[in-house]
Amino acid sequence: MSLLTLKTLSPQIKQYLVITGNYWAFTLTDGALRMLVVLYFHQLGYSPLSIAMLFLFYEVFGVITNLVGGWLGARLGLNKTMNIGLALQIIALAMLAVPAEMLTVIYVMAAQALSGIAKDLNKMSAKSSIKLLVPQSESIDENSDNKNKSKATLYKWVAILTGSKNALKGIGFFLGGLLLTLLEFKGAVILMAAILAIVWLFSLLLLKADLGKAKNKPKFNEIFSKSADINILSAARMFLFGARDVWFVVALPVFLAVTFNWDHWWVGGFMASWVIGYGIVQSVAPMITNNKSGKTPSGKDAFIWASYLTIIPALIALALQFDFYIQASIIVGLLIFGAVFAVNSSLHSYLIVSYAGKDGVSLDVGFYYMANAMGRLIGTVLSGWVYQEHGLQACLWISTAFLASASLLSLKLKQA
Repeated sequence: MSLLTLKTLSPQIKQYLVITGNYWAFTLTDGALRMLVVLYFHQLGYSPLSIAMLFLFYEVFGVITNLVGGWLGARLGLNKTMNIGLALQIIALAMLAVPAEMLTVIYVMAAQALSGIAKDLNKMSAKSSIKLLVPQSESIDENSDNKNKSKATLYKWVAILTGSKNALKGIGFFLGGLLLTLLEFKGAVILMAAILAIVWLFSLLLLKADLGKAKNKPKFNEIFSKSADINILSAARMFLFGARDVWFVVALPVFLAVTFNWDHWWVGGFMASWVIGYGIVQSVAPMITNNKSGKTPSGKDAFIWASYLTIIPALIALALQFDFYIQASIIVGLLIFGAVFAVNSSLHSYLIVSYAGKDGVSLDVGFYYMANAMGRLIGTVLSGWVYQEHGLQACLWISTAFLASASLLSLKLKQA
């Protein structure tokens, strides 16, 4: 994009580009750091379950951060919460640039906790900002063509931001492995901290100071949503992401390594490719779910797509039970699950931005992503414990039950 083209863009688009650039840079470091930690501690002889527990505080503090971060965003402005998130990630990376003997489990968990806070501040800020920057037609009748076009634009922007984030996270997995090979652990985190520091400085200069600041300063007790639709959607989101992580985070990588005898590069590469494909499908979700009239998704669409998704882990569990082409069933099933899950996630991401109030939007979005983080936390803990005690098949049946719950909850959602 030329400088002349940039000058002709609207202020909203310019802000959107700054936010997206911040989000992309952060996501690359987040994905790379996760893979660096996994591979480095694998080299040190830690078990997969022990490695997964290194990320426990990352998820716990994600729950807290989303709940409090939305309130901070409404009071301080989304520019400040996004820049605070970038700064905290730089500190987390710098914490890990210490001699190897200092990298104890507790120390790494503390650094990961800081990274978890940073990630959810950054994500909440980016997702909330779209509601404020996308062209709106609030004064136009709900049934008008202009209103539908405005909603369709919002859906497209949300899908692009969400999908690109996940694709870049997958690329970050590859980047983490490459940096570990070329620079070793300490060199890799120093390089990422330096690059992110440059992004942070540009963000301080370019991001508007009043973005997302509520006209009336919200009280702390307003962090809990009073909207029935947002509460229902948040509960559905919790079950949706719990259903993914209950078999994806710990159980699946260990199963691939133990049952199929894949080494960690094969496992990491496969998981990274899955995340990249998942992000690509998220980006094009509006093409999959929209009809030719440009009608945007509603609660009914969330129910339909969650119902489709519920069937997939159940079929994989049955394939395991009856010993039906196990490797093909797992790989093909995971690919189909990823595509359908991506559409579900993109639908939810659009619905929360659509349901959220424009003044203090970060309160609603923060509450919703708190439920998202809670689902990841529940899924991560169950993934390790249930797989260790009962195996992958049990994880898949729990995933099925969670998705059935998400489907039933979605029935209660109104039109967006």
